[in-house]
Amino acid sequence: MADAVRWGILGTGKIAKAFANALKDVPDAVLAAVASRSLDKAQAFAGEFGAAAAFGSYEELAAADGIDLVYIGTPHPQHADNALMALRAGKGVLCEKPFAMNLREAEQMVTLARSKRLFMMEAMWTRYLPAFLETKRIVESGEIGKVSQVVADFGFTASFGPEHRVFNPELGGGALLDLGIYPLSIAAALLGPVEEIKAQAVMGPTGVDVQTGFTLKHAGGGMSVCSCSFLARTPCELTVSGEKGSVRMNTMFHRAKTVTVTLEDGRSRTIDTPYLGNGYVHEVIEAQRCWREGLIESPSMKMEETLALMGVMDEIRRQIGLTYKADQAR
Repeated sequence: MADAVRWGILGTGKIAKAFANALKDVPDAVLAAVASRSLDKAQAFAGEFGAAAAFGSYEELAAADGIDLVYIGTPHPQHADNALMALRAGKGVLCEKPFAMNLREAEQMVTLARSKRLFMMEAMWTRYLPAFLETKRIVESGEIGKVSQVVADFGFTASFGPEHRVFNPELGGGALLDLGIYPLSIAAALLGPVEEIKAQAVMGPTGVDVQTGFTLKHAGGGMSVCSCSFLARTPCELTVSGEKGSVRMNTMFHRAKTVTVTLEDGRSRTIDTPYLGNGYVHEVIEAQRCWREGLIESPSMKMEETLALMGVMDEIRRQIGLTYKADQAR
């Protein structure tokens, strides 16, 4: 296809496979290449998902011709270096969440993308799902009145060993970076920029947070109460409430196929919000649209907002006493 967008994928883990599956459901997306630090893994991934090329290093993919956009699905601490490498090679970037380990890293990434006029977007896929877009539309319509509260949770029982990435501090482990970013991002999208932060956490034996709760006051006067956990299988629902009622993104909000509006007079209705493929399809479509139009960021997930959210997570980590090696780097 002459007008196809050619993707390169860095990483061959679970999230990279989910993204590669999503590309299959976007007619004008082509998986041009995949890279791993193991050539065998890259070749196996290429065979499974039909990538045209496989590389045994991330540097080779970044330098390769015939790639328009690079999706970064590597462990959290590698995001910044991988994104900077792809940008220096002149390629657009879709970077998995968390965008970086901290605000300092994220600022380096954004500064380079802006200076080179290259597209870059945080892969906060839930922000492009029909359920979220419908929730935002209902809020903006005024149907539930002036909104003042969001309550959201995201938790599952992480029955992994201490070496697994979710518990391993060397791999950016911890519930906040892995799960907490989801309710945080949607709360800020619905209520506006975060102005005040209060956080508490339960720390696990490896030194990362296994359960974190945070209350945020937003610029518009609203408040959000968010939690994330590796200890509990929570409902994973998100409810936004206003003077006249509420909208709930039904279980699980990051995969919600319906939203329910409940009004003060007792009336209730549920709206179907099916998503394409495995859900990641919508962020692929948006990234490709932006890249084709010559935009350097998505209007619905601007880099300035990504930076602001990284700053919020830095402050939450400061309050709960969670640090990573990246925080000491200069």
